[in-house]
Amino acid sequence: MTVGESVPGYESSIWFGVSAPRATPAEIIDLLNREINRALADPAIKARYAELGSTVFPTAPAEFAEFIAAETEKWGKVVKFAGLKPE
Repeated sequence: MTVGESVPGYESSIWFGVSAPRATPAEIIDLLNREINRALADPAIKARYAELGSTVFPTAPAEFAEFIAAETEKWGKVVKFAGLKPE
């Protein structure tokens, strides 16, 4: 039995992203985003990720920030419910 079969609505995945310090100028963020997304669109890179069992999801910085906020909220609830504390 999987967790999803035991816990309705359960969803978990591993993801990776690139971030920069908060004070990074917008033009640098835009350049990095454009070039990273260009690389992720390369068929050879997409194929390599697929070989590794991964899918690429190029996004804009604002979309990535929303995703991180949603993940933080989702997993924060799990941590609170479980009563987990940092050691």
